[in-house]
Amino acid sequence: MGIKERQERDREAVRRAILDAARELFVTEGFQHVSIRKIAERIEYSPAAIYSYFASKDDIFFALAEEGFRLLGSPADSAAQDQLKGLAPLERLRAVFWRLYEFSRQHPQYFALMFMERSVPRISREYDRFAFVRLRKQEIAAEIEACIASGALPAATKPGVAVRMLTAGLIGIAGLRLSERLAASENADDLAGDMLDVTIAGLRSGVALRSSSSALCVDEPHTDLHPAQALAPAVQES
Repeated sequence: MGIKERQERDREAVRRAILDAARELFVTEGFQHVSIRKIAERIEYSPAAIYSYFASKDDIFFALAEEGFRLLGSPADSAAQDQLKGLAPLERLRAVFWRLYEFSRQHPQYFALMFMERSVPRISREYDRFAFVRLRKQEIAAEIEACIASGALPAATKPGVAVRMLTAGLIGIAGLRLSERLAASENADDLAGDMLDVTIAGLRSGVALRSSSSALCVDEPHTDLHPAQALAPAVQES
């Protein structure tokens, strides 16, 4: 390994250490209570060293949010497509949303930071960086529209409202599990599954929806989106 390669490897290792320490601190202490100095102390570096990697605490969050959304994935990913292939429209829809709940189990710190921490900055400030999140929302909306086109959901179904309802229910149950608010006799996985089934059944019944939603409209660079809203039709934004 040459000197340049070794330097790049060492720099990436430090960057990784900063992100891992920051993620843990943001989740356990709250974003607003964590300083660059506190992150530096956690990894035994100077604050000046942190600034050579990230311009600000917000920049650290944006890097973590980007990682989180990429870990969450997209229905259009090849691996996801393999799993969804051959499923009926409603089964595809259920699988796409179940992935959000699985994400909360597989990456609880990322989930908590992206969907439960209210003090993080808005990802709309990094409009170009998070263009892939807007694309993900469009893909999830397309799953709803496919259900409507197939007749599995009524023509009057509002895609934005449907996505918001399914997302909110899963985030709520995942949040109860992560914050240990469930009774000992309750199974979070079963609750999440039941919530999906009941909500989808309600949508299929054609029940009139009072809500309106602009959750799918995130194409303006100045839209004030919070991470928890980013995937509203997919998850939530910042």
